[in-house]
Amino acid sequence: MKISARSCGGFAGLAAAYDLDTAAHPAGNELEDLLHQLDFFSAAPVCPVGADMPRWEITVEDGPRCHTVFVREDGSGGDWQALLDRLRSTA
Repeated sequence: MKISARSCGGFAGLAAAYDLDTAAHPAGNELEDLLHQLDFFSAAPVCPVGADMPRWEITVEDGPRCHTVFVREDGSGGDWQALLDRLRSTA
């Protein structure tokens, strides 16, 4: 799987980007497990509201499948935050 994550928004307007291929990454299996737990390819691509809230655009390609979701990073935790945290720590 190829994972691309881009951040934008927030008061400071800082941007971050992560791109990785799970087949070539030591943490690839763990990231794929997180994506399966999130049922990523069935998740609604909701566009978060509020320019002052940090948000992420996450795209995953798995063979012929390609899906993008938008996630607001609001400090509520959960599996989406676990995915973002894992992407940051593996980059």
